[in-house]
Amino acid sequence: MNRDDFEILKTGIIYFDNGATTLKPKILSEAISDYYNYYSSNAHRGDYGISIKASTEYEKTRELVKELINAKSPKQIAFTSGTTDSINKIIFGYFKNILKEGDEVLLTKSEHASNVLPWFELSHEINIKIKYIELDQDHKVTIENVKKAVTPNTKVISLAHISNVVGDIRPIKEITKYAHQNHILVLCDGAQSVPHMKTDVEDLDVDFLTFSAHKMCGPTGVGVIYMKEEYLNDVRPIIFGGGMNAEFDNEGHVIYKNMPDLLEAGTPNIAGVIGFGYIIKYLEKIGFDNIHEYELSLKKYLIQRLKEIKEIEIYNEHSESGIVTINYQGIFPQDLSIYLDKYNICTRAGNHCAKILKDELKIKNTCRISLYFYNTKEEIDALIEALKNPHIKEDII
Repeated sequence: MNRDDFEILKTGIIYFDNGATTLKPKILSEAISDYYNYYSSNAHRGDYGISIKASTEYEKTRELVKELINAKSPKQIAFTSGTTDSINKIIFGYFKNILKEGDEVLLTKSEHASNVLPWFELSHEINIKIKYIELDQDHKVTIENVKKAVTPNTKVISLAHISNVVGDIRPIKEITKYAHQNHILVLCDGAQSVPHMKTDVEDLDVDFLTFSAHKMCGPTGVGVIYMKEEYLNDVRPIIFGGGMNAEFDNEGHVIYKNMPDLLEAGTPNIAGVIGFGYIIKYLEKIGFDNIHEYELSLKKYLIQRLKEIKEIEIYNEHSESGIVTINYQGIFPQDLSIYLDKYNICTRAGNHCAKILKDELKIKNTCRISLYFYNTKEEIDALIEALKNPHIKEDII
């Protein structure tokens, strides 16, 4: 699907590390080059033609993000450097100011570090309690286990919509409905979901959503914060500087701007944000429902082929996304990934920034195969052929 749009695929590379970052179509580099070559200037700063154009193109992307996730207003959309930056700005710019000692935040042990470490840090600062929702036998999050974990002290549920290792699609809509009935706020990490499936914040009713451009064919260094309108006046900046203030004097009196400028101090990644706008239109033309359905068909085929190899253990056969996590008996995951690289096949090995998931999987490291719309069954066949090599262990040694 759309493989001709990706120059790197013409090199013969087989790229199965889409959970970490995706490949980039030509349209992205063309849009970024156009900015740098023809109207490279600061946005929201100048009163001259090319600066006004840069500002206009930058804000067009904000509008496109609003439409992408069905937000009510572009004021609800702030650009950041990525999901990690977004989550930190929400946790330390909002939740730090409303949570108090003894309040509980619910996570899972399959969360990415960016949705764990900031909460750990906040717990050290203000003595909140971090608790975990139990995963079921398939390492999935269920609404039943969410209900079991909630107590009268639960104030926040912070979850990825799709786990980056297990690949389960969490029932966020049901979780949010139950959370709000109990006066609990929901922070949704959409890094693995927004690139792969249609996301509607009005339907999901989440209070906060974060995601990254680079995981959806966009540039690195661009992320998004979405927040409900009722929080726009309560969030506080954690980075201060130009562009986010309306006025200040020598005595320290400061007036800050409103959202979204409030969270966009300094010169942003203008070229990246503009390029991301082109990517949003590109992906919407393909269709997110088409992307999701195609990935599921690829995953089904991948699982079938992997089962032909008795030494392969699959940890998330029943998940609903394009992420498949495996190990090969007797081969260390990093060694397996290095071996596959000899065949120009890119996979991810390690703990995938989910370092406490080992408590659930009972193993620390795995090899991850993560799919996107430009992958093919023929590429999967090449992977299986490499894994079926009768001399695989000798070749690794």
